Amino acid sequence: MLDRKLIIVSGKGGVGKSAIAVALGLRAQRAGKRVLISAMLEHTGAAIHLGADQLTYQPTDFASGVAAMSVERSAALEEYLRVQMRVPAAAPTRALSRAMQVLVDTAPGVREVISMGKPIFDTWQGNYDVVIVDAPPLGQLMSYLRAPAVVASLVPTGGIKVQAGRMADALADTETSTLVLVTTPEELPAAETSEALRQLEAEHLIRVGAVIANRVIPPLAVSESDLTTLAAGPGRDAALHHLALWEAQQAALDPLPIDIWLPYLFGVHTPQEVAAQLADFLEDAT
Repeated sequence: MLDRKLIIVSGKGGVGKSAIAVALGLRAQRAGKRVLISAMLEHTGAAIHLGADQLTYQPTDFASGVAAMSVERSAALEEYLRVQMRVPAAAPTRALSRAMQVLVDTAPGVREVISMGKPIFDTWQGNYDVVIVDAPPLGQLMSYLRAPAVVASLVPTGGIKVQAGRMADALADTETSTLVLVTTPEELPAAETSEALRQLEAEHLIRVGAVIANRVIPPLAVSESDLTTLAAGPGRDAALHHLALWEAQQAALDPLPIDIWLPYLFGVHTPQEVAAQLADFLEDAT
């Protein structure tokens, strides 16, 4: 998974995808890679796990050795015009950007392709060995993944069509890109993940590199029948409750092809500590 240049991390809101995106970045950095974490929509989630209040469009280098940025659509559009569409440096790109904003806000897929295009472009630049995207949640993910192909099909010819086609090819290239889906052992996140897997298998937009189950409690070393031999009391009640939770989690995750299991982190941890501990577990798992 970490040998890909573009790793897109998504999941239902609240499952810890930002923490895992940062943890993957830490894991890659420990392996000697130059890492950029790109937050597409939620600009504070990845930031707090790196010890910052927020991220900006310009990459910031953190003490962990990982760089991170946020995708600001207006800045990405201006960069797209300058670099991708080869608009001359002397051209009034701000005025052009304002004119283009109407297209971005109304044409199908253009808004999403500008945002998705930024991390793809960063992989093409080669300043980083791996770009890890803290992507939109599953409810919005498919529109972002579909956007390059949609725009390429709508535009009859020209530079926009060529660039959109290149983006779609980059996402579909199994040697370049991979998708990591994060879920928690609960019914709704697991159901959304299962539906996303079905859609992705049908549309072949990007290959799923891993399905990660986050916040999984460990099994007990004893069975329920063993627990009945214990005297009634808080200890027995706690053990039975733990066993019931574990069984419910396993039932929720059973339909999914889980590749990596990450534990529930008991105790009080800062967001940075959470990301660092998850990176430790990922180091063992990957």
